[in-house]
Amino acid sequence: MMEMAMRPRRLRYGNSLRKMVRETRMDKSSLIYPAFVMEGENRQEEITSMEGQYRYTVDRLMYKMEELLDAGVDKVMLFGIPGHKDECGSDAFDENGIVQKGFRAIKERFPEMYCIGDVCMCEYTSHGHCGILNGKDVDNDKTIEYLAKIALSQVEAGADMVAPSDMMDGRVRAIRQLLDANGHETVPIMSYAVKYASAFYGPFREAAGSAPSFGDRKSYQMDYHNRREGIKEALLDVEEGADIIMVKPAMAFGDVIHELKQTLQVPIAAYNVSGEYCMVKAAARSGFVDETAIMCEIAASTFRAGADIYLTYFAQELAKCMDEGRIG
Repeated sequence: MMEMAMRPRRLRYGNSLRKMVRETRMDKSSLIYPAFVMEGENRQEEITSMEGQYRYTVDRLMYKMEELLDAGVDKVMLFGIPGHKDECGSDAFDENGIVQKGFRAIKERFPEMYCIGDVCMCEYTSHGHCGILNGKDVDNDKTIEYLAKIALSQVEAGADMVAPSDMMDGRVRAIRQLLDANGHETVPIMSYAVKYASAFYGPFREAAGSAPSFGDRKSYQMDYHNRREGIKEALLDVEEGADIIMVKPAMAFGDVIHELKQTLQVPIAAYNVSGEYCMVKAAARSGFVDETAIMCEIAASTFRAGADIYLTYFAQELAKCMDEGRIG
């Protein structure tokens, strides 16, 4: 037998020991489920591009909230599918807008559910861009006035946190100032500070009906070649009042998540987006991968990179795997 003082395999024998020395740990409190709410009654539509995901009317959304809570997932982010769209996305800040109705219903039925509002305009504008247009360009400074109004309307409807996803310059400061001026200084902001112009968003745009009617979003979402730009965006948003910084997408940007974790003193969130979800589903459906195993491995890699919070359509399934000891 070879004489070796250090045998790394010693700590790999048996599941109990492996879990005890695990470097990356996660639990259900870190999971956020993104949900789609639409106008109407008693309807639940499967999203063609996202197998197993649905658009819910407010009444049917309550059944999903109950499922999530039963699984131990107590945080949800709402995306609205409005019945009306116009150039200024007025349904996004209407007190009777679809997301506002969703928040009020959740808080009335399930007050323990922590509600997060996605603050953007692309689902609500007739042109599908994330702000107010000036010709063919999004007017940054005009848009942030509307984003602040959207955030305030969501909080007044029951949102516990707001998450601006538009990537306009200065929107965190505008939102923070308006919330504070209206007595909501304790409501946190989770900024999509590091949001890349990514092909991984394709299925979501079908799900939310938010594809731009012309051009693309590369003038406001970031070039995926850039890492330092993401750090700059995050630092600016923290300075403006962001309490949590999000990286989106998650899977392809572990290096950015890791560097932000080393640089910032705020929690880091990562969004496991629709394209990542669909790739796992498609590969599993073809028999090429074990869906549950690869779902857990991708989640663990995101936390290993430095994420503290994980937004994912697999939240309910991951919670079950945590209960079973497969991940966590």
